[in-house]
Amino acid sequence: MLYQLNTLLQGLPGARLMTYISFRAILAAVLAMLISIYFGKWFIGWMKRHQFFETQRDEKTDPFNVGKKGVPTMGGLVILIAILLPCLLVGRLNNIYMLLMIVTTVILGALGFADDYIKTFRHNKDGLNGWIKIGGQVLVGLIVGLTLRYSPEATMNERVTTHVENEVTYVVKTPAVKSTRTTIPFFKHNNFNYADLFSFLGEENKYRAGWIFFVLLTVFVVAAVSNGANLNDGMDGMCAGNSAIIGVALIVLAYVSGSIVWANYFDVMYIPHSEELVVFLAAFVGALIGYLWWNSFPAQIFMGDTGSLAIGGIIGVCAVLIHKELLVPLLCGVFLMESVSVIVQTQVYKFYKRRGRHVRIWKRTPLHDHFRTSVETVLKNDPTCVIRFKGSKEMVHESKIVLRFCIVTLILAAITILTLKIR
Repeated sequence: MLYQLNTLLQGLPGARLMTYISFRAILAAVLAMLISIYFGKWFIGWMKRHQFFETQRDEKTDPFNVGKKGVPTMGGLVILIAILLPCLLVGRLNNIYMLLMIVTTVILGALGFADDYIKTFRHNKDGLNGWIKIGGQVLVGLIVGLTLRYSPEATMNERVTTHVENEVTYVVKTPAVKSTRTTIPFFKHNNFNYADLFSFLGEENKYRAGWIFFVLLTVFVVAAVSNGANLNDGMDGMCAGNSAIIGVALIVLAYVSGSIVWANYFDVMYIPHSEELVVFLAAFVGALIGYLWWNSFPAQIFMGDTGSLAIGGIIGVCAVLIHKELLVPLLCGVFLMESVSVIVQTQVYKFYKRRGRHVRIWKRTPLHDHFRTSVETVLKNDPTCVIRFKGSKEMVHESKIVLRFCIVTLILAAITILTLKIR
């Protein structure tokens, strides 16, 4: 809104500031933090006055007795509003990448809100049907993938070079095309075209098959990261802290991809107009940091699926838009570990249960719960259970677990950024 108004204010002192990505990104981050903090305070008070509390926490999930009963949930609304308002104010609303991020936030936020509404207001712990959640994630993936396929504004230049002659800088770009190329980390000249996987189909058919594969991959990335963030949301400040760090790394990658100078320097594909993602991601990180004001241990509010599903979807979609989806397993390594731990634990338990045995890989899953659960607690509920990895006999306090997981994410984010140079 303010960006559009800027065209009417040309000539006034300071009007040009709105044309700078750096200024708008910092402004979006600050606004998001302030909105998250002040709206969060009002929202917590409103939820408490109406006695809308988290109903699923009990002594088993609160081993240190820090009083998590009676804590309001659905705090994801605070995050979503803190993201969307700054973007509407200082973002370019005619930019295809900004629009896709807003659509992603709204759809997945609404999906998570419906789940939390059923749990909180209707007191149904099962929440929204799992297939409906998956359907919403698939819808977002299809919208993003098909938009990249058919929108004339979503293009990329595989190579950009600059040279100076007579103190004049010249930019040479390969043609702007719609492409299924992606970045392979750790390799020089590291663009890979998914269409090449289908060369056996012929030149014309491999292009079509490559786009079908790309759209399906987009659906998978959105669903996988969204569910991974949802599983990671189990301790005070865990999901918000990890996601904020991931968001900062994505800001760096988006800025490089949207800048001719930096795309040339790092020899990565140039994606015109993708620099607007920096503004959105700055609001994203600012909203999460502001939310941590209330969600850090001991939490005064829980984000619920309203926040976690949207957060994961935002991360996954952004990675796809800048063609860095192959970096997601590295950048979102903590989310990946959480998801894999649940899948492995479930399958192993089912496998041995059919044979009359109770076997677990970890004490509890997702993985972060393994560290705050004692072997005695597991055996008390299931005396015949065999635990393969018992870990420490003493439970680790959740604030320490959250900090350590965030440190791991910080290391992974640093390595992800380093892939721009390590090739």
